[in-house]
Formats: sequence, structure tokens, C-alpha cells
Amino acid sequence: MKALTAITLAAALAVSGTAFASADLAAKNKCNTCHAPDKKMMGPSWKDVAAKNKGQKDAEKMLAEAIVKGGKGKYGKVPMPPQPKAASNEGGH
Repeated sequence: MKALTAITLAAALAVSGTAFASADLAAKNKCNTCHAPDKKMMGPSWKDVAAKNKGQKDAEKMLAEAIVKGGKGKYGKVPMPPQPKAASNEGGH
């Protein structure tokens, strides 16, 4: 869960202009295959994720669940596949 928190924190920090907090973690877990800090790729940018969830009290929990379970429709037509190892793997997605 520690890794999941770092990734969701990275998304939240992107909107504030703070440097991407977990670039190594994202690279290690291949998040960068579909996501970038400030541009849309296959998936939304970290900045877009942060902006869409800004001010939501449960954003960290919701994003962590979306990483583990996958999702579709919130950021466009391309679904995010589930990353089940993220919940138990310190180096999860």
C-alpha cells in the first residue's frame, strides 16, 4: 500500500506544480508506458488525474482502488487494466 500511496500522491502533486514525487516508482512499475507527468498518452497525464480529483476528500483511496481494480470511462474510452499486485507489492503500479 505504501507504493500505491506514493503513486497517488504523485498525481496529486502534479497539479500543484511540485515535481513528480515517484518517478523511479512509476518507471519501475511501467506506469510510464501509458502515463506521463504532463501529456496524455494511452492514459491521462498525472496532471490531468490530479486536476480531475482535486478537492475530493477520498481521492487517494479512489485512485488506489482504480489502480488495483482498473477502470474505464473516467478519462476517455481506453480502459486501464487492473494492477492487482499494487495492493500487496511495495513496488506495485
